[in-house]
Amino acid sequence: MKTEICAFSGSKIYPGRGILFVRGDSKIFRFHSSKSASLFLQRKNPRRISWTVLYRRHHKKGISEEVSRKRTRKAVKHQRAIVGASLELLKERRSLKPEVRKVEREKLANLEKEKKRAEKAKKRAEKAKLAAKGGAGSKLSKTQAKGAFTKVHPTTR
Repeated sequence: MKTEICAFSGSKIYPGRGILFVRGDSKIFRFHSSKSASLFLQRKNPRRISWTVLYRRHHKKGISEEVSRKRTRKAVKHQRAIVGASLELLKERRSLKPEVRKVEREKLANLEKEKKRAEKAKKRAEKAKLAAKGGAGSKLSKTQAKGAFTKVHPTTR
């Protein structure tokens, strides 16, 4: 025995019962009673009519499994190593006191400054060498000194 489901109320329709309604676009609706057919044709929302199955589902009525609630899963935190640093190194860095960390940071900053100063001094020495080699007669712009393309003027028009 095949039972249908009411398009409005959601209740079962047994063979030989109910109303069949075919809309202009050939969509078929089956209704349990003239009451549900009438409410459907009035364009009522079945979620707002208390005796329909949709209303009961929407308002969580008649659910016997209310006792067993779903447990929310707590996120488990894992510590993982970052690329280029092992987990031991990270733990060691975390355990350092802020004063020690500050001193180390200042040392590194001073080393970087010293490197930059040395590079600048080296560049100055090279520039001085080039200036002495080239003499005072040849003046070059910055772009020419870097080796930029010099414009070639046409010889004929």
